[in-house]
Amino acid sequence: MQSDDFILLEGFKHIRYQTESLSDKELLNRSNNYFEKMKKRRSVRDFSDKPVPLKVVEQIIETASTAPSGANKQPWTFCVVKSAEIKKKIRLAAEEEERKSYEERMSEEWLNDLKHLGTNPDKPFLEIAPYLIVVFKRPYEIDANGKKYQNYYVNESVGLACGFLISAIHNAGLVTLTHTPSPMRFLEKILNRPENERAYLLLPVGYAAEKTYVPDIHRKSLGEVMKVY
Repeated sequence: MQSDDFILLEGFKHIRYQTESLSDKELLNRSNNYFEKMKKRRSVRDFSDKPVPLKVVEQIIETASTAPSGANKQPWTFCVVKSAEIKKKIRLAAEEEERKSYEERMSEEWLNDLKHLGTNPDKPFLEIAPYLIVVFKRPYEIDANGKKYQNYYVNESVGLACGFLISAIHNAGLVTLTHTPSPMRFLEKILNRPENERAYLLLPVGYAAEKTYVPDIHRKSLGEVMKVY
């Protein structure tokens, strides 16, 4: 059975996909507007504690969940932390790992490469930001009977979703920072996540502090990052 609205491929329903047909001028206008907005995005470490409606965070995560994924498995979980008590636990655990990294794990070259960014083991933003979003990857699923089912291209899929997430945070008028304390297993314990989840990324989310400064750095030019064949 088929219609203009859907077809069946090997017994699976495929619905018709339709999108706008825009003129070259409209395409350029849209792409330029998006670029102008996104080029203002910066990683921010100075947050305000000003409240943010939870609904905004929910919609940001819904946007992230529209990302493509291997076999459409959507192998991600976004944990939203707003509890002051849990945020404090996360900060203390993250700072403990960060101190070990700065003092023992990082090479001299690595430390030198970080100097111009002004980073250090102290992470007060983990308590100040109204929300923390902890992204977990799911290498496999477990059904009610304990049977495991494989997910595919998990790191790639979750990475794509995180890109969508960061873009949605910026689009909403908020700021974030991609924080990756290593190792990150403490996040699984603090948030009591199931055995099939692994911490992937930690992002504080909120408004920038009234006086916020970011490093005076520059992005690579188009010629450096794009090659046309």
